[in-house]
Amino acid sequence: MEVMKVLHMNKGDGETSYANNSAVQGKIITTAKPVIEEAILGILCETFPESIGIADLGCSSGPNSLLVISEIIDIIHAKCRNLGRPSPEFRVSLNDLPGNDFNSIFESLPAFFKKQKQEKGIGFGRCYISGVAGSFYDRLFPDKSLHFVHSSSSLHWLSQAKTVATKKLKEKLVRFCGEIKIRKVPPALETNATPAALNKGKIYISKSSPQCVLDAYSLQFQNNFLIFLKSRAAEMVAGGRMVLSLMGRRSIDPTTEESCYQWELLAQALMSLVTERLIEEEKLDSFNAPYYAPCPEELKMAIQKEGSFIIDRLGHFEIDWDGGVEELTNTTLLPLSRGQRVAKTVRAVVESMFELHFGKAMMDLLFARYAEMVDDYLSKNRAKYINLVISIIKKDN
Repeated sequence: MEVMKVLHMNKGDGETSYANNSAVQGKIITTAKPVIEEAILGILCETFPESIGIADLGCSSGPNSLLVISEIIDIIHAKCRNLGRPSPEFRVSLNDLPGNDFNSIFESLPAFFKKQKQEKGIGFGRCYISGVAGSFYDRLFPDKSLHFVHSSSSLHWLSQAKTVATKKLKEKLVRFCGEIKIRKVPPALETNATPAALNKGKIYISKSSPQCVLDAYSLQFQNNFLIFLKSRAAEMVAGGRMVLSLMGRRSIDPTTEESCYQWELLAQALMSLVTERLIEEEKLDSFNAPYYAPCPEELKMAIQKEGSFIIDRLGHFEIDWDGGVEELTNTTLLPLSRGQRVAKTVRAVVESMFELHFGKAMMDLLFARYAEMVDDYLSKNRAKYINLVISIIKKDN
């Protein structure tokens, strides 16, 4: 799966759109605001640039796309007002993959600029916003052009998800064995095992996944995150700050329910369709979600290995699977069940990948089944996403 070409949030403003089903992600941004404010004020304590470069990586579309930018401008504007000095020029870059619904963001900009002018006195000529299409697992901006980088609910997405053995993967596993605590190359990777044999009946890490699958996912995340850090290190000024929030886990064990059970239930929903012969079992077995929820130790390891940043703050918080927000159905004006809210949120994010692999005709039924299974699970269990948030500082050159 070429994630760069496939992954995008559901476009538009329809019932299954990301714009109408992103309350969880919005709550994550709001919860992380104190960390963002602390980082911004930290930059302004060291220097006060007349022109400040800001990038939001994985901006998506909908109401959250300009939320964090608005908050950043608010923080800087308030600081300038307290100091009795004019606000700097804002150079804002909104980044996401090429398939993102950038049009809806651009259409919302006039209202955004009008609000900035009315509420903060920031004119059009002092705030420049551009869209940057491309993967953040690569260079995106000129050298030393950014003062602050933000990314929320994005870095848990991998550039790819491969569990099949390759010579290159074996070599990397040997090289990383001391760091990820693998005594030797996992036996399954020494064979010509197929993805189906490695992780049968699953679409992500689970309790039944062999160790080689866990190791392959961890290694892919480490490789991606190292490239991300290296790219941002070249693009940021010395003393620049970066705040990243992403789905994660507290335990070093990647099979804990808090990090993967939403995928387990989705695999069960798919398996129910396999049982009814609505989709082929091989289709299920060959799908590997390009996703990884790391633990804090994995973030620390990559940051220390890359070497360009200092960790200022690293923590986590919990978010309800449904965001804790009640929502009404469009047809009956009755509250949606928690399972339905979760299913709509997940569908808005993953449907582009699932539709390509399993077929558009299966989507309504799949996510209806998923909603039922989530409802049953939530009736018996406490379910929270664990969101890691980290603030790091670019070292002096």
